Amino acid sequence: MNKKAIHPSTAPLPAGPYNHAIIANGFVFVSGQTPEYPGTDEVVPGGIKEQTHQVMKNIQAILEAAGSTMADIVKVDVHLKDLADFTEFNQVYGQYVSEPYPARITVQSVLFEDVLLEVSVTALAGE
Repeated sequence: MNKKAIHPSTAPLPAGPYNHAIIANGFVFVSGQTPEYPGTDEVVPGGIKEQTHQVMKNIQAILEAAGSTMADIVKVDVHLKDLADFTEFNQVYGQYVSEPYPARITVQSVLFEDVLLEVSVTALAGE
């Protein structure tokens, strides 16, 4: 199997021994993204809306570096620190995806420090 690692400078710094994304078998597998500014490990200030915008921008940058777009997303895994943030998360998330919407799971998870969400996606690899 052929696989390629994606490491864009337009994404936050990885917090461990993993890649921002891997392209394999016609798909882009994006690691869980948290709301840090690109090139840093600094969490954006604000609530769930501000953090969701940053996470989605980080995912967008990684997909673009892999030759894909947000329209290529087929599966999304969402981890919210508090499921009470679900409605506000959805309001922002809906600005970044379009029909046919990706398959998705949303769960409540224990997340570190000031991070309110983590999102990973699987997308079709660009041509």
